[in-house]
Amino acid sequence: MPMLPRAVLFSCVFAVFSGAQALAQGAPPAPPVTVAKPVVRDVVDSDEFIGRFQAVDEVSVRSRVGGYLQEVHFKDGTMVKQGDLLFVIDQRPFITALNESTASLEVANSSLTLADAQFKRAQSLSTTGSQSASTLDDRRRDLVSAEANVRGAQAAVDRANLDMDFTKITAPLSGRIDRRLISVGNLVQADQTVLTTIVSLDPIDFYFDVDERRLLSYADEARKNGSALQQGGGGLDVTVTIADSKQKPFKGKLDFAENRVDNETGTIRVRASFPNPDLILQPGLFGRVQVQGSNSYKAILVPDEAIGSDQNQRVVYTVDTAGNITPKSVRLGPKLYGYRVIRDGMTGDETIVVNGLMRIRPGVKVTPQLIELPQQATNDEPPAQADAQGTNQ
Repeated sequence: MPMLPRAVLFSCVFAVFSGAQALAQGAPPAPPVTVAKPVVRDVVDSDEFIGRFQAVDEVSVRSRVGGYLQEVHFKDGTMVKQGDLLFVIDQRPFITALNESTASLEVANSSLTLADAQFKRAQSLSTTGSQSASTLDDRRRDLVSAEANVRGAQAAVDRANLDMDFTKITAPLSGRIDRRLISVGNLVQADQTVLTTIVSLDPIDFYFDVDERRLLSYADEARKNGSALQQGGGGLDVTVTIADSKQKPFKGKLDFAENRVDNETGTIRVRASFPNPDLILQPGLFGRVQVQGSNSYKAILVPDEAIGSDQNQRVVYTVDTAGNITPKSVRLGPKLYGYRVIRDGMTGDETIVVNGLMRIRPGVKVTPQLIELPQQATNDEPPAQADAQGTNQ
């Protein structure tokens, strides 16, 4: 029998010794994992949509009279109040027109005075037979014509005064004004040249599109409240978040929906109104709005880190008193109070692994370390009444 090489013989002896040592020491200890009961509490789901803020009122400021721009009375980008003076058109041509129309009115009044005196004289003479009836008719016609001339001249004066007033362009609404779009000395075309724009900021509207399925659900809830979705669904509470994570969600109410579904998109445009006293929300700003999508119900909430993946399924791992691990397939819902809603697959009585999923292996027992999850994992207030946040997944 040939002799084994010394190196091979040493390896075999070492392997036998190591195996015997492992048997003597026993199996490796069960890895420790953190476990807890899921949070079970009343919640209200919300549906999330992306939309954009728009000003309740927006106006392009134009001049009602033509002329050369003479004065600008505001600073670009400031807040203005309704009635504030913004621009002045060169008034000299309009002063001339007013003086001319005033003079024409005086001439017309003078002609009216003469025609009235002549008519009264002819009327007095006609009663004694000293004046013919035809002459009286002529005097009556002259009087009526003179009265008409006075009314026409007075209208010209009124129009000249109105044009004078229009040379001073004031803010038609309160809000934030844009920059001036034309400089002093340029010609302004009546009713055409845009001088600047003004948008209102408080309150501010938010528009978003709702699909048919959720539209029918909202409309049903609105009818239960004795209202119609087109009238705001009875003032349904909504919240909106913007890109600035430091800002808390803004609270508002639905107040309008269009009266038909768009044929091309199958959606309907809905509007919510938000108070904006600090002027943080701006027209054109994007946001995510949460609308209450269900009645209150008991929800099972687990941390996101307690959810694992098994191929194309989401699973959580339950632990029994002996430390045995059992995976459970679950269906996820929105994220509320810093936790993930479990739609299906759990009863809420299980003990689940919340930390240490990487230590879990099939057939391996664990050492559970029980903790208690708080009712709310974050300080964020859930939107809409009770307060659900996020989108169904």
